[in-house]
Amino acid sequence: MPRIGIFLADGFEEVEAITPIDYLRRAGINVSLIGVNSVNPIGSHGLEISADTLAEEMHSLPDGIVLPGGMPGAANLAASGKVANITRAVMRAKGLVASICASPALALGSFGVLEGRSFTCFPGMENQVSNGRFQSKRVVVDGNLITSRAAGTAGEFSIEIIRYLLGDIRANRIAESVLLLRNG
Repeated sequence: MPRIGIFLADGFEEVEAITPIDYLRRAGINVSLIGVNSVNPIGSHGLEISADTLAEEMHSLPDGIVLPGGMPGAANLAASGKVANITRAVMRAKGLVASICASPALALGSFGVLEGRSFTCFPGMENQVSNGRFQSKRVVVDGNLITSRAAGTAGEFSIEIIRYLLGDIRANRIAESVLLLRNG
């Protein structure tokens, strides 16, 4: 099974973090929670999560990463040199880079990984990205790059991550099990 790291910095948007954690684990994907500057990051609405490890302690690359949004969570991700280095390394290795809400613009944009790539982000933040191709879709998949708009798209975002990693059958099965996709 793929190994996916989900970065959590203080101020992360809870729905954008918890939904991928839950859906990916339902699909059998190995998910690690990676704290940025704290092993117990606190979300933008006060939810505290215990990370499995700190970004600073990572010694090997996962098969993919997820960067939730939220403020100041996305700004805290963007300010982390370790997150930037891991993101660039995963992208160079053709691993999955998935990001939602403010993180595509603030983090991925500042890390230089959107150049020439199609992406989406929280409405209005696209103006902060000068080298990518913004699309106003709910979820945008451009090869190994998956981006999404906001907490309201977290389910679709998570299903597209599963689809990328495990294919249509597993993605549709999880979507049906949570009633995101109706069967009939």
